[in-house]
Amino acid sequence: MVRRIRYSQHASHARRRLGPVVGCRRRRFMVVFGRHASEPDSVAVYYTKADGTTLVPWNVSLGPARDRRSVAFYAAVQAVAGPPAGIDAVRFPRGTNVLGATVDGSTVAVDLSKDVGAAVEGSFNEAAEFKALVYTLTALPGISSVRVSVAGESVATLPGGHLELDEPLTRQSF
Repeated sequence: MVRRIRYSQHASHARRRLGPVVGCRRRRFMVVFGRHASEPDSVAVYYTKADGTTLVPWNVSLGPARDRRSVAFYAAVQAVAGPPAGIDAVRFPRGTNVLGATVDGSTVAVDLSKDVGAAVEGSFNEAAEFKALVYTLTALPGISSVRVSVAGESVATLPGGHLELDEPLTRQSF
C-alpha cells in the first residue's frame, strides 16, 4: 500500500503511526508504506478476575501481520497466556497452548493443546477461562462466536464435563 499525506504533517508522528516514510520536500507530500492509519495498533485481551465473573480488558500491541487469521491467532494466544504476572486472575492450566486459529465467517475456530483438560479446579475456573477467551475473540471486528477443539479433535466437553464445547461459544454462553 502506498499512501500520500501532506508533508506539513509532522514526519515523526507519521512514522510512528504509519510505518516507514519517504519524504519529498519539493512536491510537498510524503509517500507512506505500510498499513492503513485506521487499523488498530493493539487488541483488547480479556482476563477474568479471581472472583470468576469480572472481566478486565488490557491492550496488547499487534505485530506486523494484520490479516484476520493472524490477529485472531495472536489474540487467542494472549488470552490463553493470561495477564502479566502478579495480577490475580483465573488462568488456563499451565502448559496450555493455542495450536491454531482459523476464521470462517463470524466464527473463530481455536485449537488448544491437551493441557487445557489438565485442570482440576472445576466448573468455576473452566467457565472463567473460556469466558475470557470468548470475550477476547468476539471483541474482534466481525467475530461473534468461538469454536473450540482440543489437539485437533472436536470434544463435547473437557474431562471435567462442566462446559459444553460441541457448539460454538458466544458471549451469551456465559
